[in-house]
Amino acid sequence: MKKLGFGLMRLPVKSEKPGDIDQDMLNQMVDLFLERGFTYFDTSYIYHNGVSETAIREALVKRHDRGRFVLASKFPTFMMPTEDQAEAIFHEQLEKCGVDYFDFYLLHNVNRYLYATEIKEAHLFEHLKKWKEQGKIRHIAFSYHDDAEHLDQILTEHPEVEAVQIALNYYDWEEPFIQAKKCYDVIRRHGAKVIAMEPVKGGMLAQVPSDIREQMSGEMSPSSYAIRFAASLDGVMVVLSGMSTLAQMEDNTSYMQDMKKLTDEDMALLQSAKEAFRRTWKYNCEDFGVLDKNPYGVPVSGIIRAYNSLMIQPNPAFGAELNYYKSFRSAYDPAFETGDYTKQTEQIGGAFDVNRALKEAAEFQTKNSFQAYMD
Repeated sequence: MKKLGFGLMRLPVKSEKPGDIDQDMLNQMVDLFLERGFTYFDTSYIYHNGVSETAIREALVKRHDRGRFVLASKFPTFMMPTEDQAEAIFHEQLEKCGVDYFDFYLLHNVNRYLYATEIKEAHLFEHLKKWKEQGKIRHIAFSYHDDAEHLDQILTEHPEVEAVQIALNYYDWEEPFIQAKKCYDVIRRHGAKVIAMEPVKGGMLAQVPSDIREQMSGEMSPSSYAIRFAASLDGVMVVLSGMSTLAQMEDNTSYMQDMKKLTDEDMALLQSAKEAFRRTWKYNCEDFGVLDKNPYGVPVSGIIRAYNSLMIQPNPAFGAELNYYKSFRSAYDPAFETGDYTKQTEQIGGAFDVNRALKEAAEFQTKNSFQAYMD
């Protein structure tokens, strides 16, 4: 299987309504994707207000042989379904997609809290195993938005998991919220495959600073560098790209048909790109680690860095960081109410007011985090 996957969360639309999908354009995009030898399609119960699954049925399932494509969808874990609803939701998805089985079926948007509550209480992993035994699922997986420590716990307790979908791009490789490298390492240690999402970070990495763009090959778009970064990693099964236009499909499939792995020089250039993005942050200092040396144990650096990253994305209210914030914030609520970070402001030489920055970052992420269902 070629490593580019078609993520069906940002489909072409005719209006501002998410469910108003341009079916003719989607049909053309699907045809080109298959024509160029790509096979992996990724949808979900909730994408485009629930219309993504039916749209891909019309564009793909009804128009192409089932053996030509790999179809993945996701169970809406975060909607807090009870166990007696699980069977009905799963079969509704099969019907909406028009298939008898999913090649990959994922629990959607897993984090430490959903794992400890809804997932365990509704016995969702047990349902996945049953559906696989019945031939309705070929491979068990989940998408994940939390830290590496809790990911290790889940994979230890569920060795039946064959793949994990994580946000993976060069910008977030070592960011403290998303922990792409740490999560990647955990998945590989457990012998599972990696499904990379957000390789272009919601479109942000498609528009690199001008000085970086000048150093890139004229034949390669900034997106190609970002997607090939993820695809070059061992164990990455597929890299999902949420393509919204035929032009994006043309571009992505052109360089992924015969993908050239990044060179050492390319990797160094992407590190320079990350540093260039960082220079545009609203709140910046030389050593963010100082901020975490506070008496409350609050990961201040991660919260402010995540806010900085959100503010430079095309759609800040839909950034991947918002899914991670729910877990991180919930663990430190009391300290947010009483903490004073005047000392940390002094320790970074007054580069910015830490109390003000943390309050602003927390308010934005709290307001928007529970609306974001990325991947």
